[in-house]
Amino acid sequence: MKQFLSIESQSAEHLTALLESSAQFKANRGGASEPVLRGQTWALLFSKPSTRTRVSFEVGIRELGGSVIFLSQDDIQLGRGEPIIDTARVLGRMVHGAVIRTFAQSDVEQFAEYGQIPTINALTDDEHPCQILADLFTILEKRGSLDDLKICFIGDGRNNVAYSWIWAAERLGFELRIAAPENYRPADSLLQKLANRKIFVTDDLMAGADQADVLYTDVWVSMGFEEESARRLLELSAFQVNESLVTRAASKALVLHCLPAYRGREITAETLEKHAGTIFDQAENRLHVQKAILNDVRK
Repeated sequence: MKQFLSIESQSAEHLTALLESSAQFKANRGGASEPVLRGQTWALLFSKPSTRTRVSFEVGIRELGGSVIFLSQDDIQLGRGEPIIDTARVLGRMVHGAVIRTFAQSDVEQFAEYGQIPTINALTDDEHPCQILADLFTILEKRGSLDDLKICFIGDGRNNVAYSWIWAAERLGFELRIAAPENYRPADSLLQKLANRKIFVTDDLMAGADQADVLYTDVWVSMGFEEESARRLLELSAFQVNESLVTRAASKALVLHCLPAYRGREITAETLEKHAGTIFDQAENRLHVQKAILNDVRK
């Protein structure tokens, strides 16, 4: 049975196949398509709020012919302390697949093990694999290739998006620079696992951005870290994507943001609006990528 639980668990060949499938789903949207989820009901279990992830999966499941049930943590007994393995055993007998957005990566992995149905990681504290696949698809659309790619991830290099980018670079072999303050660099235990010597971490923002093909940023205060907000805003304040930084990147460099964006913090309003076309193409591409993933893992 197929699952989509992390970028770490994917091969380069499978990631490439999913990107090709995403392009086909995008090109064919609105035309005749096989309802590959016809007769199936999928559950969305979300312990964290969402806009793009929820809408893209709900629309994607419906466009593939399936039905969807949205279950927040407060809607089910999971919110009152039922173990994830018991929730998985119940839902595994009733629905055909699950999309889970939660805190612990172990919850998604245990659900997949005990539910015995296709399971998709829609975000955990460890990884955000669907987002990074959509990002790669956007870069592929705009550049035509992932060859000789240089990406600079700017800001909190210890969060789930940064970690999924690290695994994407490890699997696909492109250059990735994590530009982050010392306290926000990826864990050494992760970096020690890597074979790709083109992945490196720097606290020199300008050096990280130098001639990069892509400048990528994310929120400075991820969900679950709200109590650290004041400290994070102060410590990350120098790691902002702005017009001065864009001039250090390659000509025609892409600026990406996985959204939501907090203008004046991780990115200036001016820079976001100049690159809004790309950033909102990136958001739209969540839909096409989710459909490719759903099609891949379905029974």
